[in-house]
Amino acid sequence: MMVKQPPILYSFRRCPYAMRARLAMRVSKLKIELREVLLKDKPKEMLVCSAKGTVPVLFLPDGTVIDESFDIMLWALNNNDPENWLPANTNEKEDTNKLIEINDNKFKQHLDHYKYADRFPQQSMEQHRIQAEFFLQELENKLQVTQYLIGDTIKLVDIAILPFIRQFAYVDKTWFDQSEYKKLQIWLNDLAESRLFHSVMQKTPAWSNENKNMYFV
Repeated sequence: MMVKQPPILYSFRRCPYAMRARLAMRVSKLKIELREVLLKDKPKEMLVCSAKGTVPVLFLPDGTVIDESFDIMLWALNNNDPENWLPANTNEKEDTNKLIEINDNKFKQHLDHYKYADRFPQQSMEQHRIQAEFFLQELENKLQVTQYLIGDTIKLVDIAILPFIRQFAYVDKTWFDQSEYKKLQIWLNDLAESRLFHSVMQKTPAWSNENKNMYFV
């Protein structure tokens, strides 16, 4: 009997885009072969799938390639969404898409400038941080009303944004912990210290032609 090949997810443990893809995969309970890659030595199999050379990349058994992290999340949850992460109505969908668009574009740019401030010496690290705080304040305002970003249960939008806020917080954790964003601190700690998050952050050896050990999300 032929064993069906599961979808393959090329990932890098510390990449925030890959984190959110793995989180959606894990909660969907779909069986996915996880291939951890070294960004300085990307396997040719991944580059054949997606010439972009960025993670995550999802390769489906029928040859379909999905190489945008949010699209991978949607694919997983549209196949199985046991915890109801997907938006429940049009308003939730609009709010989700708006926040993720801001996160992935304007906020991510300021985050990179803040984290790698030495590469952008036109402004100080503090100035880069201040420019990013517009988004922290928007999230803080939402969390004053509900436990999570669009309600009192975890949704897709929380998980899609989580790795980037975590990355921001750890640039200067002392500053973040002492900042005025108290609800955001609680939200971040709740999600980043969860069993789910820890489960997708387990270290696995890099996949290669020599090391073809199989790991599953």
